[in-house]
Amino acid sequence: MNWGKGIIFTFLGFIAIMITMVVISVRMEGIELVTENYYEEEIKYQQQIDKELSTLALNREVLRFDGPSKALILDLPVGAKGTLNLFRPSDIELDRELPVDIQEVGEKTVYLGDLKAGYWKIQLSWEEDGRAYYQEKKINL
Repeated sequence: MNWGKGIIFTFLGFIAIMITMVVISVRMEGIELVTENYYEEEIKYQQQIDKELSTLALNREVLRFDGPSKALILDLPVGAKGTLNLFRPSDIELDRELPVDIQEVGEKTVYLGDLKAGYWKIQLSWEEDGRAYYQEKKINL
C-alpha cells in the first residue's frame, strides 16, 4: 500500500464517521429545547426570579443550616406560610415536602437527622404580607 491509498482511506473513513454522526443526531428524539407553552414557562421563570430578588431585599438569612445539630433554622415572621422541599438529586424516593405555617414568634427548627447522609437541596417557598419569596440552600449531611 502506498501513501496515496492511505490518505484516500483516511478521508473516506472520516467522511463515513461524520455521516454516521449526523444520521444518529438527526434520529434522536426527546431533545427539545423549546416547550410548546414557551411564554407561560417564561412568565413562571420570571416570577421565580422575582421571588428570589424579594428574598435578597429582606437583608436577613431566612434559611440556615446548623451542621453539628443537623437542623434547619427558619427565621420567618408570624403568619408566614409556605412549603419546605427537601430534594435529593440522586434518589427521588427520598424527597420530602413539608408545610410551613408560622404561628409563634421566634425561629423554627426542622431536624434533619433522620435523612440519609449525602447531598441535599433545600428549597423554601413562602408568603408573608401578601408577597412571595423563595430561598434555596445546598447542604451535605
